[in-house]
Amino acid sequence: MAYLVRTMPRAERDLEAIFLYIQAESTPPADKWFRGLVEALESLAHHSQRNPIIAEDRTLRHLLYGNKPHIYRVIYSIDVSNAEVNVVHVRHRARNTFEPFDSDQQT
Repeated sequence: MAYLVRTMPRAERDLEAIFLYIQAESTPPADKWFRGLVEALESLAHHSQRNPIIAEDRTLRHLLYGNKPHIYRVIYSIDVSNAEVNVVHVRHRARNTFEPFDSDQQT
């Protein structure tokens, strides 16, 4: 069964900021990197449960995407009843532990 992959507002802001940061750095080329990230997000429609549950919140999972130094955690929930994957936050892997309230799911 395919799930609808939704990007929540906080994750949208994260993605925009990440793209602009990598674009300014120019390594790797931001467009290619971002297209790969979008493909990884789209893969969650069919393989959402392949990734581990995160220690910070057992209702969330994460997908690691990228290569050093640009490795990011895509944090998401799975809503089985609505057949949705909700991407709630995207953050650099090196950042401190994720606090679930950081996800800002409702805004």
